[in-house]
Amino acid sequence: MAFPGTYNINYYEGDTYEFIIYPKTANGAVYSLENQTALFKIANSVGPSPTFSASASAIIDATYSYITCKISPSIGRSLVAGTTYYYDVQISNGVESVYTLLKGTISVTADVTGA
Repeated sequence: MAFPGTYNINYYEGDTYEFIIYPKTANGAVYSLENQTALFKIANSVGPSPTFSASASAIIDATYSYITCKISPSIGRSLVAGTTYYYDVQISNGVESVYTLLKGTISVTADVTGA
C-alpha cells in the first residue's frame, strides 16, 4: 500500500473545512474501502495521550473509493487560533488492522468574520 501521505491544513477558527482522500495501492490502483470504517482525529500533540483530542467527520463514499473528511464549526470552535494541531485519518477493518491514510498539521488562524 502507498500509505501514509501528508497534508498540512490552514484553518480559520470555527469555519467548515473539507477534504477528500482517494487511497491507492502501491501500484496506483484504487484501494477499496469496502468493510472499512474511517476515523479523522485531531489532537494538540502526537502520541497516545494528548491533552486535547477530538474526532471530526470521516465518511466513506458509497462506492468505497474515497473518504470525505470534514471539520465542522462545532469542532472548529474548540481549536484555538495561533495553535498548531496534529491529525490523522485512519481506516480499520473492525478486527485488528488499522492503517493511517493521511496525517499532517492544522494551523489555526482567527476567524476573519468574527463569530
